[in-house]
Amino acid sequence: MKATERWWSERLGRDIGLARWGNYGTPVLVFPTAGGDAEEIERTGLVGACWPLIETGRIKVYSCDSVAGRAILEKEGSPEHRMWLLDQFHQCVVSEVVPAVRADLGGAEVPLVAAGASIGAFNAVAVLCRFPEVFGAAVAMSGTYRLQGILGGGFSDSLYFASPLDFLPGLSGGQLDTLRQRFVLLASGQGAWEDIGESWAMADALGRAGVPNRVDAWGEEWPHEWHTWHRMLPQYLDEVCPR
Repeated sequence: MKATERWWSERLGRDIGLARWGNYGTPVLVFPTAGGDAEEIERTGLVGACWPLIETGRIKVYSCDSVAGRAILEKEGSPEHRMWLLDQFHQCVVSEVVPAVRADLGGAEVPLVAAGASIGAFNAVAVLCRFPEVFGAAVAMSGTYRLQGILGGGFSDSLYFASPLDFLPGLSGGQLDTLRQRFVLLASGQGAWEDIGESWAMADALGRAGVPNRVDAWGEEWPHEWHTWHRMLPQYLDEVCPR
């Protein structure tokens, strides 16, 4: 029920890996945390937490390397380079990762669910907002949505187009019309290393653009840790994925 593949991405100038678990069901693309690879969600138990949904055919889970997140974590190049790579990573997702997922699904062009925790939550919301014709919903857990600080400061066109907090106020036309038919679920604990204010800021930007969303505030006993996301993700995938 598991398979992996790698290929060279001209957009990224490096390899990217893709892993999948399951045989059929709603396709769910789970973004890793900042330094994670495609198999991080298995090693940390998140795939296991979702296994009842995978085993019964409700969902088919995919994950790709966190290429831009790793560059941010390792402070690769200049801040401008890291902003450029973040934008390129999203372009790689829609132009390379999604076609690979659809090929694995036998060519079916059903909407994907995007999900992730920490910077993975940022990527999940960003790809839904940038490519609403591809993604139908996002489950974003313990997200950080203002990246200027961790990118090293400054701003660029690349960051503008990659960051929903920045581009949503100016969005219009068909992309916005489609996005208003999507749904974003923002969940955050209030324990150690959590900042639920990030989720409320993202919800405000989505709400002002007319995009359906919900913030779920978990209590102070839920820190920024994998066991929190083990509880959150299967619960929310059960909600957003068709039965």
